[in-house]
Amino acid sequence: MKKLISERLAGNVLLISLGLLAIFDILILLNIVPSNIVWGGQIKGLAVNLVVLELIALVVTFIFAIVIAAKLAYIKVGRFTKAVNIGVWIITAYLILNTLGNLASGVSFENLIFAPITLALAFCAFRLAIGK
Repeated sequence: MKKLISERLAGNVLLISLGLLAIFDILILLNIVPSNIVWGGQIKGLAVNLVVLELIALVVTFIFAIVIAAKLAYIKVGRFTKAVNIGVWIITAYLILNTLGNLASGVSFENLIFAPITLALAFCAFRLAIGK
């Protein structure tokens, strides 16, 4: 596994992807991207529920980015190294569950586009998690 992709590359792929995800969430909030391609297609229009869910998604994305940046030593964490390592394992588990959710959503866009992306990101997170 460690020979397939470097820890730094896996982390950088994750950081770039999280940045793109944040932009995607903002575009959904601005109603530029249709909301029926996310959240299993269950939320129609720019409802209050959609705004709350997308804001939560942005906060989680931001926290994930901080954890990954800390793991890559872009952010110095000092005595919180163990917490960062646990955080990377949580991100890995989250991405695996997210992949399963995308596959089960019944929305073809989530099945065909998001599921492979989250699976690749889960692979990157796993690679980062098993690193030093």
